[in-house]
Amino acid sequence: MRPLASRIQGARFWLRDARAPAALVATPPGPMDAEGLLRLDLRVEDGRIAAIAPLGTAPPDAPSLEGGQLWPGFVDAHTHLDKGQIWQRAPNPTGDFAGAVRSVMEDRDAHWAEAEMEARADFALRAAFAHGTTAIRTHLDSYLPLARMSWPLFTRLRAAWAGRITLQLCSIAPLERFLGAEGEALADIVAQSGGVLGMVTRLAGDFAAPLPADFQPMLDHFFALAEARGLDLDLHVDESGETGARALREIAATALRRRFRGRIQVGHCCALTLQPEAHQRETIALMAEAGMRVVVLPMCNMYLQDRAPGRTPRWRGVTLVQEMRAAGIPVSLASDNTRDGFYAYGDLDMLEVYREATRILHLDHPFADWPRAVTAEPAAAMGLEAGQLRVGAPADVVLFHARHMTELLSRPQSDRVVLRGGRVSDATPPDWRELDAFVTA
Repeated sequence: MRPLASRIQGARFWLRDARAPAALVATPPGPMDAEGLLRLDLRVEDGRIAAIAPLGTAPPDAPSLEGGQLWPGFVDAHTHLDKGQIWQRAPNPTGDFAGAVRSVMEDRDAHWAEAEMEARADFALRAAFAHGTTAIRTHLDSYLPLARMSWPLFTRLRAAWAGRITLQLCSIAPLERFLGAEGEALADIVAQSGGVLGMVTRLAGDFAAPLPADFQPMLDHFFALAEARGLDLDLHVDESGETGARALREIAATALRRRFRGRIQVGHCCALTLQPEAHQRETIALMAEAGMRVVVLPMCNMYLQDRAPGRTPRWRGVTLVQEMRAAGIPVSLASDNTRDGFYAYGDLDMLEVYREATRILHLDHPFADWPRAVTAEPAAAMGLEAGQLRVGAPADVVLFHARHMTELLSRPQSDRVVLRGGRVSDATPPDWRELDAFVTA
C-alpha cells in the first residue's frame, strides 16, 4: 500500500478497483458479492468525494487498490478520554469491575490535573486520528469540583481538534449525583458546553427483588434535567452480572411515558443476557418503541465481566445485539476504556473493535451490514453526517490492502492508508514514552 500512497497526489484523482461494504455506500454502483462487498472506482475532487462509479470507469493509469477495501472514516461513539492511559501508575491488580472503580477513583483523587489530563487525552486523539477515526464521543467523570476543570479543558480540546476529529462530550456520574443543587449545576455545565447528559445506574441484587423505591423518582428527575435544557442522553446501564440490574427496561418505559424528544443511547446493558427471556423480550420491545440506540463495548465487557481468580469465565458479558438489531434497534460498537483500570489494553483503533466484535458477537456468516456499527450507526447516534461513502461527503476514507473480509479481519492492517480531505495522512500512533512523565509509577 505504500506505493499506492505515493501515487495519490494533487487535489483531483481517481482511486481505481476498490472493494467497499455495500452497506456503507449511499448509492451502490453495482451488485455486491456474498460478503456484502462491491467493486467500484471513486473520484476525489478538492477534498470531497466527487463520484462513486462502476468498476472500470477510472482511467487505467489511476492509482489502483488492486481489489483492496475502501471504507469511510470510523466513528467511535463511546470512549473515556479523561481516564485513558493511566495503567502504569494505576493498575487494576484484580482485573474486575470493583478493582477498576477503586483504582480509577484513587488515581482521579491523587493525580487528575489539567496538564496531565490534556496530555493523555491528546495522546489518545492522535492515536485515533492515525487509525482513521473522524469522530469520537467521550464520557467525562462529572463530579464537582472536578467538572469545573475538565469540561472547559475538553471544550478547548474539541476546538483544537476541529477539522480533524469531531469531539463530543458527555457526562458520567452515578444517577444519585444528579439530585439537588449538584445535579442542576452538572446539567448546566453540560448544556453550556454543548454536551450530552449521561449517568450510570448501579442496581444490583436478584431479579426477584423489587427495585429500590427511590430509583424511579431519581430517573424522572434526571429526565427532567435533560428536558429543561434540550439535551440528548447517553447512559451507562446495567454494566454487571447482577440479574437485579434492570434499569434498561425502566429507562425505556420512562422515555415513552414522558414522550422524551431527544436522542437516547444506552451502553453496556450486560445484565440483560442473564435475565428471564420474557423480560428480555419486553425490554427490547420497549427500547425499539422508544427509538433508543445501543452501543456495545465488547472488549471491555469481556475483560471485566465474570472475572474471578483462578476461574475461567463462563459468560461473555455482552448484551443481546443480535436480538436488538432484529427488533430494529440501531447497534454501534465502540472502544470504551483504553489502558486504565476498566480495560488494560486498546489504542482507539476502530478496526480492532470491529475485528474483535465480529469474533465475540458472531457478526459474520453473513457479515451483512455490520460494518455500519463502526461507521454510519455511531455517526447517526451522534447526529453527524459521517460514516458513509456518498457523493459530496468529505474524502475521509481508509484504504486497506486486504481484499476480502477474512483478509481484513485476520491482521491488524497496520499498512492501511488514511485519507483526510482527500490527502494522504502521515499521522502515526504516538509513542507511549511521551506519557512517561505523567503515568510512570
